[in-house]
Amino acid sequence: MQQFVILLHLCKKTKEENKKKMKKISTHPMEALLKKNHTPKIKNKQEIDAKIVSISKKNIVFDIGAKAYAILGHREQKEISTKLPYLKEGQLIKVRIISPESKEGYPVVSLQNFFQKGKWQILKEKKEKEDEIDVICGEYGKGGVFVDFMGIRGVIPKIQLTEDFINQPEKLNGQKIKVKILEVDEEKNRLVVSQKASALKISQKDLREKFEKIEVGKKYQAKVLGVSDFGAFCEVDDVEGLIHISEISWEKVNSAADHLRTGEKIDVIVVEKNDVDLKLNLSIKRLKNDPWTEIEKKYSKDKEVEGEVVRKEKYGYFIRLEPGVEGLIHISKIPAGEEVKIGQKIKAFVERVSEKTRRMSLVLPSKEKPVTYR
Repeated sequence: MQQFVILLHLCKKTKEENKKKMKKISTHPMEALLKKNHTPKIKNKQEIDAKIVSISKKNIVFDIGAKAYAILGHREQKEISTKLPYLKEGQLIKVRIISPESKEGYPVVSLQNFFQKGKWQILKEKKEKEDEIDVICGEYGKGGVFVDFMGIRGVIPKIQLTEDFINQPEKLNGQKIKVKILEVDEEKNRLVVSQKASALKISQKDLREKFEKIEVGKKYQAKVLGVSDFGAFCEVDDVEGLIHISEISWEKVNSAADHLRTGEKIDVIVVEKNDVDLKLNLSIKRLKNDPWTEIEKKYSKDKEVEGEVVRKEKYGYFIRLEPGVEGLIHISKIPAGEEVKIGQKIKAFVERVSEKTRRMSLVLPSKEKPVTYR
């Protein structure tokens, strides 16, 4: 009989212990944290340091000191998905008290001030660590694809797009993509990011090492990534470069697209390096001798020359004497009734020439005195 009583007692004890265990298991971790809450002395609108204890898709629990816990306000809970990529458990963060004690008995806090003041700090830290960030793409403009990061407007330069988008950047409009930060400056309100660096896993550290090895004045092979009104975007060993339209040829270039095609590989010379942005200024024309060197000896005053009329301006006609060398016949130097046509081959005399200003004035031969002119 005594054994039966002991057995019954043990069964009853085990049943009670199981109930306690089940109750403990069924309690949500967030609820368990909040039940331990012992609210410290805090005031409404007070800003304090808080440690993120728990993060979920519905709420965030903060340790605000003295083993007290607080949660995010209801309004910000609705926008929590936009904040989660920038927060992690264990992170120390500034919060603002919006309710020292809610109906449930625990404080309610806001992250609004942190995301207003701290987002630039987030960007700086992400840049230093070369971490990716999520941005929303906007329209494509002259500077590149505009993006938004937590209300900060940034840009992806066209050359920082992968080949899938570099020729059709407008396809990114409205898309949420991952990028790496190239430049962040709070004072200038400037944010420059790269979609290519993120997609191709390009390290800025490795890129700088490659940049340092490139020498000014040296010849390299470059790949043309894209062509614009002001020149061509290129890549030299993964380092960004630009060939300005004025550096394509010694001759006048009206359109870079007439000379270069996307995807082709060309020889270039490095003219300048930008150590801050890790960018190169490149040239094609400087691989050849400047035709204006010692031009005054080659085309001396009164020398008779022959060339082709290549274009007309309001002030006269330009005559191409050789690739990269043109002379101007001013409109006032053309006799009345005499017609000059584009593409016409004509003879003229050198009136003035300057290597410094890279200008040459020509005059037509006098019909009355074909030997010379005055």
